[in-house]
Amino acid sequence: MTAVLPDARDRRVRRRRRGVVSLHVLDALRRASPRPQVKLELARSSRPWDSARRDDDTTGGKSMNDEAQVPRARTPAAPADAGETPVEKLEALRVRGILWQLARDGQISDVRCEMPQCYCFRGRRYFEPISPGADWMPTADHYPRLKMHGGHLTPDNVRLAHRVCNQRDYIWRKKINAMLGQRMSLDEIAERLNVEKVPTIHGTNRWTAASVRKAFVS
Repeated sequence: MTAVLPDARDRRVRRRRRGVVSLHVLDALRRASPRPQVKLELARSSRPWDSARRDDDTTGGKSMNDEAQVPRARTPAAPADAGETPVEKLEALRVRGILWQLARDGQISDVRCEMPQCYCFRGRRYFEPISPGADWMPTADHYPRLKMHGGHLTPDNVRLAHRVCNQRDYIWRKKINAMLGQRMSLDEIAERLNVEKVPTIHGTNRWTAASVRKAFVS
């Protein structure tokens, strides 16, 4: 291995430093020099948002893209039964007989369960089409004179009811009427109904003298 003289080593270090400095100077000059205008214009013309801005200037600040993206208010859809007459609603539910006659003659203005206690979880105006065993199909209830008391389904003795609501009301009236005929007190009737586990009126979980009276006179 040959020995390097101190003077030669110093000259090599100085040349390396000068080379590094010259590279930094060239890089700084390259950054400071302005870019060609042609390339800048081409870059600008290739940007899609610039064309949208020019469209805004010519269309009063609104481009066609903006107009297409603006959500437009939709007209709310009308309910399926909006505008239907009571006759049309009952016919859609396959109702015939006295209820249809009342609607035809203008004696039913609102298709809703008319029982004092309605148990339908979807409300009084919800009905299922007539079919065997349907809980919420429309039925004709003898009112105010019960069938057991000689009442008939005539225009002056009928009301619209859900099947379940109609059946429960009939069970109450039949049992309560029979026990009243035996001169039982309201407390005794309530106790008997609780023992027989007769379904209570809406909003209660146990028969009382007050609920017995309310169910009887409703």
